[in-house]
Amino acid sequence: MKKADRILKNREFSSIISQRHIVKTPSFILYWQPRAGKRARVGISVGKKLGNAVHRNLVKRQVRSMVDCIFQFDEDYDTILIIRPVYARHSYQENLEELRSARKRLGQTNRNKKRGNRNYAQ
Repeated sequence: MKKADRILKNREFSSIISQRHIVKTPSFILYWQPRAGKRARVGISVGKKLGNAVHRNLVKRQVRSMVDCIFQFDEDYDTILIIRPVYARHSYQENLEELRSARKRLGQTNRNKKRGNRNYAQ
């Protein structure tokens, strides 16, 4: 993932999270926001409950490699990935499949919300 494809500023994180487009899985929380006509970006947040700085940086590197495999940066979404502590209990492959399934649900949440479905993407 190129640095230009990352969301780094706190203001941008807050803006996307406040939109409340959300997909939850046991290991990840994905917030997303439509971004018309621009290249998609991804922000990664790992909390201190996951471990010390060395372990958190390892997790961020792993998630960045997953994002490179799964996400297509020509789409119109900005996405924030929040990594939950459960992430550490699963293997890389399990986490990759979980992120892949969450990614497939990203665009569907807005359509289901408009239809009035209470159980959308959670």
